[in-house]
Amino acid sequence: AWVLGEAGEGCRGRCEARMTWRLLGVQVAAVRARRVAGGRGVMSGIGKQAVASGFCRVGPLGLDGDEQADPTVHGGLAKAVYAYPSEHAALWRQARLEAGVASLWEHDDETAGASASLVGENLALAGLLESQVWIGDRLRLPDCELVVTEPRFPCFKFNAAMGWNGAARQMARTGACGWYLSVARAGSLAAGQMAELVPGPRRVRLSEVFAAQVRRRVEL
Repeated sequence: AWVLGEAGEGCRGRCEARMTWRLLGVQVAAVRARRVAGGRGVMSGIGKQAVASGFCRVGPLGLDGDEQADPTVHGGLAKAVYAYPSEHAALWRQARLEAGVASLWEHDDETAGASASLVGENLALAGLLESQVWIGDRLRLPDCELVVTEPRFPCFKFNAAMGWNGAARQMARTGACGWYLSVARAGSLAAGQMAELVPGPRRVRLSEVFAAQVRRRVEL
């Protein structure tokens, strides 16, 4: 759905359409040693599960109960929350089947199930894709507001945690990366809420930043 909103600072007076979207799921995890493909273990917070109660508090450093194993690549003020489009579920399901990995948490029975995140996201969204999001856009929920800061780029543990060696390449090839958010207004959020994408300066599209990161890695 679309509603007409005010122009972003970089839009030179043009009106921007605000998008409405739904928050399908809210997931958190504590850092723990996780068994991955080949029986190896890594410390990771990727195995996020739906919060037990309806509402979850969100502050400057993220959601209550959520942890990150390596704060140099995840977490902090600029990467407090990780959002991901639920529309990519079919893509990852097919990729796992082709790789012979039946479930994302095949190597960790305790976190298997329908409530698990797709790729370690905190927020599962419906109705909002990477191509529709710009750096600086705001995700306005009823009781909090989050700001798009950058796309997620898989760290060196992503393949191991996902269970097959082509997982990072799959994310890079498809652009199904999701995005990190800072917290502009602390509060709470809950699965099922309707929310709004409020345009920011609209200078750089999220998908363009991710594509540039992929090209830079290839050149290296």
